[in-house]
Amino acid sequence: MKLAEALALRADASRRAEQLRSRVAGSARYQEGETPAEDAAALLAEAGEVLDQLESLIRRINRTNAATDVGDGTLTDALARRDVLRLRHGVVTSAADAAAGDGQRGFRQLRSELKMIPALPVADLRRQADDLARQLREVDTLIQRTNWEADLLD
Repeated sequence: MKLAEALALRADASRRAEQLRSRVAGSARYQEGETPAEDAAALLAEAGEVLDQLESLIRRINRTNAATDVGDGTLTDALARRDVLRLRHGVVTSAADAAAGDGQRGFRQLRSELKMIPALPVADLRRQADDLARQLREVDTLIQRTNWEADLLD
């Protein structure tokens, strides 16, 4: 099985576990004299099986990520890089938006009102954000390609 397939199965198992959690909670109590909509004990057992499968998948995915070389590091390193690039892009974009006055009143109605001046170079921040977005796309493409090429470890 390829890593990408395991990632899809992990996402499915996570959704299934959440659905079962909700169904267990909805069937855990019922009114005397009525029959419950579903067997809460059976749902709880099924949730346990799904969570066991999920744990196994997560372990195998993590082992594969740590052992798979990409570029100048492992897949785990590339994932960390992607996460930080996303955060960095968000910070720089937010700073550029704030300095440009996005979402703020940017005009003066009276000459006596104080003029707002950007404390940061907006154009430079926009260029930096564009470069970070490019780097993010490149790392993400590398990760996606590796996910389809790497075999899942046991």
